[in-house]
Amino acid sequence: MSEGSRAVLTLTVDAAEEGVRLDRWFKRRWPHLNHIQINRLVRTGQVRVDGGRAKVDTRLAAGHQVRVPPIPDALTPEAQKAGLSPRDIAFAHSLVLYEDDEVLALNKPSGLAVQGGTKTTKHVDRLLSAWGEGMDRPRLVHRLDRDTSGVLLLGKTPAAAASLSGAFAKRRAKKIYWAIVAGEPKPHEGIIELHLMKKGVGDREMVVPADPKDFGAETAETEYVTVNRAAHRAAWMALQPHTGRTHQLRAHMKAIGHPILGDPKYCDEASAALSAGLKLQLHARRLELPHPSRDQLVLEAPLSAEMKEGFARFGFDEREAPADPFARQRRPPSPAKTRKP
Repeated sequence: MSEGSRAVLTLTVDAAEEGVRLDRWFKRRWPHLNHIQINRLVRTGQVRVDGGRAKVDTRLAAGHQVRVPPIPDALTPEAQKAGLSPRDIAFAHSLVLYEDDEVLALNKPSGLAVQGGTKTTKHVDRLLSAWGEGMDRPRLVHRLDRDTSGVLLLGKTPAAAASLSGAFAKRRAKKIYWAIVAGEPKPHEGIIELHLMKKGVGDREMVVPADPKDFGAETAETEYVTVNRAAHRAAWMALQPHTGRTHQLRAHMKAIGHPILGDPKYCDEASAALSAGLKLQLHARRLELPHPSRDQLVLEAPLSAEMKEGFARFGFDEREAPADPFARQRRPPSPAKTRKP
C-alpha cells in the first residue's frame, strides 16, 4: 500500500495483530502520521471498527473490520514546495517533546538555527512545513541561539501563539537553563542585574555590559544557582533569565568572570583552555508557563549530546539536580547576592 490513500478503505485485522491498540495499528501502516493526526481521525468518527465508533486505545481483535478514511501522503504538496524531503519531515517530527491541538514543543538540537539567513538554509522555521502551511503551520513564540539546545515552544493556532507569546511578554514563563561555566561563581547563588547593549567588537557584533544611560542599553536580569562544582575549575549552573535579551546568559556570565564553556564569542583565556573540544555548554532545560486553554505546561528537554560531553568531562550527573533549583529561592536575595555594574 502507498504511504497515502485517497479513498475510504475497509481493512481486516490480521491474526498477528490480535490485541494491538488502534493508534499503533495505524502507525504501523502509515508511520508518517503523528499522534495528533490519528487522534483527530478517531475522535471525529472517521475511523470505525466493525461499523462502530472507537477510541485510540481500543484493542483490536483478529477479523475486525476497520474503516480507514483518506490518508494524506507522507510528503504533502506544501512540504514539497518548501523543499522538504521525507527525511526532513521525519527529522522534524523526531524533535517533538510535546504536542497537542494548540501547542508544539521541540527539543532543538545544538547547531540548528531557529530562523534562516543569507547562508542558513536549514533551520527550524523551514522544518515547520512538516506540519503544513497557512493555518496549519506552527508559529514561533520565542527564540534560542543556534548553538543552544533544548526546549523550543510554538503555537499551533493564532490564538495559542498569541497566548504563549503573551506569557513570555508578561514574564509568566519560567525558563531554566543549564550551563557549565569556567571557575566557581561566588556567591553560589544570586541575581545579575546588568544592562546590556549590542556593540561592534573588531569585525563582529557582540552584546556587552552598558551603563543604564548609554544609548541602546537595555535592562537585563538573570538569576543563578550553582548546582555542582568540579573543584574550582568549572561549575554546573542553573540560570533563570527574567528578561529576554539577545545573548543575555552568555554576556552576563562573562561579565561576572565565569564564561560559559564552549563559547568562542564570549570567552576569556581560562574558559577557552577549559573548552577544548567542547561545543557551547548551554541548554534550555525546563520551561513552565500557562497552557492556552488548560493547566500549567511543564516541559523538560533531555541533555543534548554536546552537554553530555561536558557533564562527562567534569563528572556531573544530571540526576543530582532538583527539577526546579530555584524553588527554594522564593524570597529576594540579600543585597550581597546581587551584582550590578
